[in-house]
Amino acid sequence: MSSLPSVAPHPLARYGWDDGWAERFAPYAAQGLLPGRVVRVDRGRCDLVTATGTVHADTEFVVPRDPMQVVCTGDWAGVDPHGDPRYVRTLLPRRTAFVRSTSSKRSEGQILAANVDHAIVAVSLAVELDLGRIERFLALAWESGAQPLVVLTKADLVADAAGLSYLVRDVETAAPGVPVVPVSAVTGDGLDVLAAVVSGGTSVLLGQSGAGKSTLANALLGEDVMEVQAARDVDGKGRHTTTTRNLLVLPGGGVLIDTPGLRGVGLFDAESGVEQVFSEIADLAGECRFHDCAHEREPGCAVLAAVDSGELPERRLESYRKLMRENQWIVAKTDARLRAEIRRDWKRKGAEGRAAMEAKRGRWA
Repeated sequence: MSSLPSVAPHPLARYGWDDGWAERFAPYAAQGLLPGRVVRVDRGRCDLVTATGTVHADTEFVVPRDPMQVVCTGDWAGVDPHGDPRYVRTLLPRRTAFVRSTSSKRSEGQILAANVDHAIVAVSLAVELDLGRIERFLALAWESGAQPLVVLTKADLVADAAGLSYLVRDVETAAPGVPVVPVSAVTGDGLDVLAAVVSGGTSVLLGQSGAGKSTLANALLGEDVMEVQAARDVDGKGRHTTTTRNLLVLPGGGVLIDTPGLRGVGLFDAESGVEQVFSEIADLAGECRFHDCAHEREPGCAVLAAVDSGELPERRLESYRKLMRENQWIVAKTDARLRAEIRRDWKRKGAEGRAAMEAKRGRWA
């Protein structure tokens, strides 16, 4: 009995191409465009891997006034198969996008990576943990639509197993519902767990300079592809080893996007991401007396009661408030109604503060 001929996988399958992308690209294929995944972007030019090889293309088709439509590493795009120079002609709608706010006074977002399945937040154990920064990264990761994962790098620098377990538990309190994996590129501990995660889909490495992202990428790749520089002993920070976002195929399956170290991680319309990071506060809020409780001074506030009882760390509530205020301010830059609400709230709180001071003066008189 003759066996059916095997169907060869699509040349882009190892880069994440699937039936869903093929269906979305069909109209552009009918126009003669060639599909490709963006593996690198630099100064208006990008590299795309296609079924026929790597293509160097211009990104000028993008409307420059819309930063959210800028070609980004991880994008699936359509490029003209011929022509000199070649141009990216279209971007397929993104399944997920990791976006942060820019330093601009305008409310603009900067896309760091597109079509990502796993957002890996690299945190160095060579320096004191900054739980607030971890929460900030996780808010953006949840908002992107990707599954977050915290990787504690340089675990070999922790003196003993008990100390490492304590640090892991500390991070787990700041990352409910998120796996926390300690790894060491020196000893190899934890790399098998991480490799199993990244083998399915597209992963992006995020973190500050000196967090060990490039070392981690090299360990997963099995070779020294990314340049590595030593971090300063005084604060554990390093220079930007990676200067562009690069998409790399992993030998065990999956692809990895390595990003430059991020000094600033501003939120960009990430309210649902913040709520996800602080899910225990959202759960407690359902027990508050008032449905619009701000968890500040309101009577019957279940969140404040949890802080008083020690169930909820006060640091978590302060971090939640900080990120929600920041996110509200970013959104208000483009929402006149919200700006007006914020001003009214400020005036109300100011009046309450003045009234409280007058009452105190009256008691002292």
